Amino acid sequence: MNIVVVGLSHKTAPVEVREKLSIPTPQMEAALAHLCSYPHIEEATILSTCNRLEVYVVVSETEQGVREVTQFLAEHGKIPVHQLRPYLFILLHQDAVMHLMRVSAGLDSLVLGEGQILAQVKHTHKVGQQYNSIKRILNHLFKQAITAGKRVRTETSIGTGAVSISSAAVELAQIKVQNLAACRIAILGAGKMSRLVVQHLLSKGATQICIVNRSLEGARELAQQFKDVELKLHTLTEMMQIVTSSELVFTATAATDPLLDRAKLEACLEPHQPLQLFDISVPRNVHSDVNELPNVQVFNVDDLKAVVAQNQESRRRMAMEAEGILEEEVEAFESWWRSLETVSTISSLRDKVEAIRAQELEKALSRLGSEFGEKHQEVVEALTRGIVNKILHEPMVQLRAQQDIETRRHAMQTLRMLFNLEATSNEQYG
Repeated sequence: MNIVVVGLSHKTAPVEVREKLSIPTPQMEAALAHLCSYPHIEEATILSTCNRLEVYVVVSETEQGVREVTQFLAEHGKIPVHQLRPYLFILLHQDAVMHLMRVSAGLDSLVLGEGQILAQVKHTHKVGQQYNSIKRILNHLFKQAITAGKRVRTETSIGTGAVSISSAAVELAQIKVQNLAACRIAILGAGKMSRLVVQHLLSKGATQICIVNRSLEGARELAQQFKDVELKLHTLTEMMQIVTSSELVFTATAATDPLLDRAKLEACLEPHQPLQLFDISVPRNVHSDVNELPNVQVFNVDDLKAVVAQNQESRRRMAMEAEGILEEEVEAFESWWRSLETVSTISSLRDKVEAIRAQELEKALSRLGSEFGEKHQEVVEALTRGIVNKILHEPMVQLRAQQDIETRRHAMQTLRMLFNLEATSNEQYG
């Protein structure tokens, strides 16, 4: 068995590739069932966010398992394998374990230390459990990664200096216009990302904010969370009117096709009217042809790298603090993993010695005859069990403690040879 992660992120693939592979929540059950139907995939779950799509699997055969995940991604994204492969990264076992720890802690995020990713890792774990695609190994790995993410946020100051994608978008908007309070702002969508955009805009002094949403009810639910300010609410039927009367527009809907394109904007905007669009959706809500309009600027999630770069040095120092914590959590997982590898050998040894003990005890008691009292039999039984446990204790402790894979496997092979134990498939970890 081996743990493998195959995926792509903002570091390896542009947004136009990432959006093709994005898996919305309603499609997740079918996607996980498809993954688990492959012959070499034992467990699977998928982390899908605007900046990454990562498939975590436990495979019975590494090369075949990687090939199956790659095939799944190519089919899902409708991209030929040879075109997709350059954008993918593949990490095996300890590298895969450390990667998930770093992702959970926000150390692999576009915005270093951002807090939303931990909630997304928790959601990935929950969904995998819900659809029974996560079993013992990935369940333990994700629990350890969530613990790592929590520790990094409570034991370091990385969360205080870092921002989320939504706050980076607002920060970029502030750089572009300087005075947010003087700007008419529209937000398309009323979900979690939109709520965060509103929160960050208000913290930076914005006052003229319109929410445009498919349903007015959803917009009202968002507005209820900001009762101290007046948010103007509109439905998508009024979208173009609101967009063209705004100076800044943030798009954060779950739409799978672009809401805004060149033709729509060209038909509604006044000649030379400036407009700045901040598209933080994946798939994108703003078509790439909007960039062709002379007075319209479009920024998507990839453009946020410029904002993130400004605070990089201080965040890097915080990340170095966090790495030590992650090493501890990786070692905790590795220790558990090592115990998995040795458990069948230890169990076989115990069973064999116990069978010998029971057999020899039965022979001895039969020779002693019926006059040997039941109480005496119990004492002898306890004595033999105690001797067996004492003899086995030290070898078992030493076997579990071996950190070097080859040394551990050599020790297990020696034990199996000396005691004539059968090897089992459960020992094929790592």
